[in-house]
Amino acid sequence: MATRKIAVLVGSLRKDSYTRKLAKSMMLVAPPTLELEIVNIGELPMYNEDLETDNPPARWTEFRERIAACDGVLFATPEYNRSLTAVLKNAIDVGSRPYGKAAWGGKPAAVVSCSPGAPGGFGANHAVRQCLVFLNMPCMQMPEAYIGGIGGKFDEAGNLKDESLKGFLGQFMGSFANWVERHAD
Repeated sequence: MATRKIAVLVGSLRKDSYTRKLAKSMMLVAPPTLELEIVNIGELPMYNEDLETDNPPARWTEFRERIAACDGVLFATPEYNRSLTAVLKNAIDVGSRPYGKAAWGGKPAAVVSCSPGAPGGFGANHAVRQCLVFLNMPCMQMPEAYIGGIGGKFDEAGNLKDESLKGFLGQFMGSFANWVERHAD
C-alpha cells in the first residue's frame, strides 16, 4: 500500500475537547500507510456566497488547497443538539464551493463521533454522512464509530486510558486505511 495523506477535521474548538483527544488517539493507532494531519477549521470565515469572487478569503483558498491535496478525510465530531457543529458544517460548505469545483469530490472518508452520553453522537455522525453523500465522498460504512461516555476515556494528561477503545480505534483505522486504498485516485 502507498502512503496516503489524510486530512483530519475536528468539529470542536474547545481547548480540551474530547473530540480532539479522540482524533489524536486515532492518529496514534493508525497504520503507517496513513499520514494524518489535523487541518484547523476554527479560523475559516463563515461561508457567504457574496465573498465567492475572483479573490475569496485567503483562509478559504488555503483550506480548499489542503483538502484537494489529500487522499482522504477523517471527520471527528461531537454532537451538538443531535447534529454536527457549526464549525464543521462551515468547513464542509467552504470546501464544497465554488460550485462545480468542490475540494471534496470522490475523496474517501470516515466519520467518528463522540459524546458524554451513551448514544455516542449518533445524530452528529449521520448528519455528517448525509453531507458526504451530496459531496460524492465514499464514506466507510463499517465499522461505525459512535463513542459514548467519552468524558471518562482519558487520563488527566489527555491520554486514552480505555484499552478496549484503543483496540477498537486501531481496528477502525486499519479498516479506514483499506477503504482509502480502495477508493483513492
